[in-house]
Amino acid sequence: MTARSFLVRGLVVGLLAGLASFLVAYTVGEPQVDVAISLEESAPAGATTEADDGHTHSHADDGDAEEGVTEVGRGTQRTWGLLTGTLAVGVALGGIVGLVAAATVGRLGRLTPRQSTATVSAIGFTSFALVPFLKYPATPPAVGSGDTIGDRTAWYFGLVLLSVVVAVLATLVAVRLAETYGAFTGVVGGAGLYVAAMALTALLLPTVNEVGAFPADTLWYFRLSSLLTLATLWTAIGVGLTGVVGRLHERSVAAQSRRELAASL
Repeated sequence: MTARSFLVRGLVVGLLAGLASFLVAYTVGEPQVDVAISLEESAPAGATTEADDGHTHSHADDGDAEEGVTEVGRGTQRTWGLLTGTLAVGVALGGIVGLVAAATVGRLGRLTPRQSTATVSAIGFTSFALVPFLKYPATPPAVGSGDTIGDRTAWYFGLVLLSVVVAVLATLVAVRLAETYGAFTGVVGGAGLYVAAMALTALLLPTVNEVGAFPADTLWYFRLSSLLTLATLWTAIGVGLTGVVGRLHERSVAAQSRRELAASL
């Protein structure tokens, strides 16, 4: 079992996970995007909506294409564009999870490669996708002020980075506690450290409230479909990679047993 074998399997699993997330995004996500776009286009020309924080959002400015910029049609965006994006993200994410899973084999207590891979996937989804989403959820077209998009992007990616770093530190603490006080204490201690640190971080970071008069039900379904797409991607990577790593480990153990048996004869 080498890092290369983990990487190759992660890339393949990520490709399939990207396809699965495309199907979910196309089925449940894109209809909500279409509704949001229709609401944006139905706004009177030059109309502005005031967000809850006092910023104004001009629909006329959003509809004007920048000079010299080629627009991509909505049909391409929701099909080939979406497919290309989900496949690219799936492959990249699968490769990264595969490499991290390879690096953690034998370093998470007594966990087998299958168990450590599943653990890495679960921690990755929680820290990289779920927690940042809970603080700064996805927003559809016509929501949010263009004046704050730079700040909102910086806050989101800053939270992602901090969440991943805290998750790594909490995992190290959990391993040390498990070695001394047992697995239960290790898991509770590591999880408690992560939850406390991220709860404090979420309270300190700025809150974004720029929904304005956008329909609450449309916003809810859009965010729900976005979270479902993320969950599909990570679940497919986690389940798929855990399965193939488990089979790889079983074959490796069987081959080692055969070599030891042959050497003893």
